Amino acid sequence: MQQDLMVTKRDGRREKIDLEKIHRVVIWAAQGLDNVSPSEVELKAHLQFYDGIKTSDIHETLIKSAADLISESAPDYQYLAARLAIFHLRKRAFGVFEPPHLQAHVAGMVESKRYDRHLLEDYSAQDWDTLNSYLVHDRDMNFSYVAVKQLEGKYLVQNRVTGDIYESPQILYMLVAACLFANYPAETRLDYVRRFYDATSLFKLSLPTPIMAGVRTPTRQFSSCVLIECDDSLDSINATAGAIVKYVSQRAGIGINAGQIRAIGSPIRNGEAFHTGCIPFYKHFQTAVKSCSQGGVRGGAATLFYPLWHLEVESLLVLKNNRGVEENRVRHIDYGVQLNKLMYQRLIKGENLTLFSPHEVPGLYDAFFADQAEFERLYVKYEQDPSIRKKTIKAVELFGLLASERASTGRIYIQNVDHCNTHSPFDPKVAPVKQSNLCLEIALPTKPLRDVNDPNGEIALCTLSAFNLGALANLDELENLSDLIVRALDNLLDYQDYPILAAHNATNWRRTLGVGVTNFAYYLAKNGVRYSDGSANGLVHRTFEAIQYYLLKASNQLAKERGACPKFDETTYSKGLLPIDTYKREIDEFCDEPLHYFWETLREDIKEFGLRNSTLTALMPCETSSQITNSTNGIEPPRGYVSVKASKDGIMKQVVPEYLELKQQYELLWSIPNNEGYLQLVGIMQKFVDQAISSNTNYDPSKFPGDKVPMKQLLKDLLTAYKYGIKTLYYHNTRDGASDGQDDGCEGGACKL
Repeated sequence: MQQDLMVTKRDGRREKIDLEKIHRVVIWAAQGLDNVSPSEVELKAHLQFYDGIKTSDIHETLIKSAADLISESAPDYQYLAARLAIFHLRKRAFGVFEPPHLQAHVAGMVESKRYDRHLLEDYSAQDWDTLNSYLVHDRDMNFSYVAVKQLEGKYLVQNRVTGDIYESPQILYMLVAACLFANYPAETRLDYVRRFYDATSLFKLSLPTPIMAGVRTPTRQFSSCVLIECDDSLDSINATAGAIVKYVSQRAGIGINAGQIRAIGSPIRNGEAFHTGCIPFYKHFQTAVKSCSQGGVRGGAATLFYPLWHLEVESLLVLKNNRGVEENRVRHIDYGVQLNKLMYQRLIKGENLTLFSPHEVPGLYDAFFADQAEFERLYVKYEQDPSIRKKTIKAVELFGLLASERASTGRIYIQNVDHCNTHSPFDPKVAPVKQSNLCLEIALPTKPLRDVNDPNGEIALCTLSAFNLGALANLDELENLSDLIVRALDNLLDYQDYPILAAHNATNWRRTLGVGVTNFAYYLAKNGVRYSDGSANGLVHRTFEAIQYYLLKASNQLAKERGACPKFDETTYSKGLLPIDTYKREIDEFCDEPLHYFWETLREDIKEFGLRNSTLTALMPCETSSQITNSTNGIEPPRGYVSVKASKDGIMKQVVPEYLELKQQYELLWSIPNNEGYLQLVGIMQKFVDQAISSNTNYDPSKFPGDKVPMKQLLKDLLTAYKYGIKTLYYHNTRDGASDGQDDGCEGGACKL
């Protein structure tokens, strides 16, 4: 019966179905894989064939049949499905399985305005022959199914209206490398392109969405994170909204610092009117964030920051929740609440906190970031001044509201502004860090815009990447990889366009990079250590020491060649300080690992030659890019051995690396008894990481009396994170049973890599 079916070819011709041809393709895709049955895939697919079926639909049916069989007991179906998907993808892109010669492909894509013209101008025909010889198209067979679907959905150059795809993954990797090293001297350029191509296509380095999707196209904006500070004026508010629209449209995730906006009821124009407060302006920012869909790659998303001592804080803390009415809620952005030592001390001592409108307490807002002693002096002084409008509230009550809203929404984040400035690469007296970004790992100086063309404003951009810890043979590999990624990302800063002057200026002045890690859970499992019991502490200390050391060394070498960044003098590095000098000493109580690298020699080299980049590290969630490299995401423990990944392309399954071999070594999220061991590891990482870390707190209500997490536990974890020097806390995850095995991406995924 099946043999009599007719199929419709890609060119419209009809012919009898060739089951043998289908069988050969499935057998090819199954080569070398364990516990997979080509016949079962074919049988499941055959049941869905019908007369007149298109050959493309046959391929898609086969792919889905294989993908449906992915399980803990048969994880290799994720590779069988992926190979079938690659076969289908290449046929769609090129009409045949074998990709074309690189130069011919690039020429056609430049002609159709899908690739940047400089590729043909910067590389000769001989160069393209060499680069073509470097391509290893068989590496396409190393992808898992979820990776291929992400490549199809987000990264490969395509027509998003028709769904036509124009390239294959290896071409993507090669052209990203060719673009990033196009300005290098002829004698070294092709070698750098080859090395960078190898590092990315072999999954040693993980690249963020804006770079993967954008580098090689005519759109030149690749920074994952954009930090915009708003002043307390209408001009600044409007300039901020304008900047948000420009950057959301170009694939960036947004951090908005709106902490200076005065509170409701403040007099305006000598009492001629009174101020409407923060909420209408937060709504204005929300509208700006949601105005663009980022070219179909993802939706716009932002986190807005304000201090816990703001007079309107009780109204601001509930903006995200599902109670209330539209007029007093702003639910479609997330929030970062800013704290410091004084706030925590008042909580511990059972004392009160006093709330102010920032514009009525001169110097307090600036001191909150720049000078902790001065902040406390002014705060106490203004508390005692009867002429200043204020509200007094018990610290435990306000922290309780904060913790409650963080628990119920999962998306009220924490920024410890004193840690962001005392353990920082920037001198807080001249370049204070006042905010973070969408995913809470960027900690960079900003200055508010007075208007869109303000030459004195500072919009901070951070360009990201990550080391795939699971792909490293040893820590020595980090030296070469650090050299590659620092050079590539530093080149990117000059290669990309800047729609706003304040972003161009800040990037040129500071040249900030943020290199993180992915596949951390696999790395721990592979090394036989765990999150929860302290066994990983020494390994994590050695690993992150190596990461920061080699990245600093690479940036120092680049400074010797090209000069230090122009505002190097505003860094603590310029004063001879390193992260190992300013970390919280409480870390030493649970980690006695010594330092292993030549820090004093590096210190002298940095003092003499400077750094090309003000920052080098930031630990991002890596949610999307981890799927490309088939990694566990970021530093997080997996929720299940098989994770269900939800995307606009549907539900897909991803199995943890080496599941069958390492099942007993993995520690799943909800088997971890509490947050203590995880927070210790984050504290150890933060000792070396110069920006911040997307770190989460996780709670299983079934582990507590009455299936309810006590407020005391929530507050204890906030205090523990502060004690260990952690700069930021991202998600608050609560186990509801339904989401076991599901990894929830950050809304918009912009800085997730």
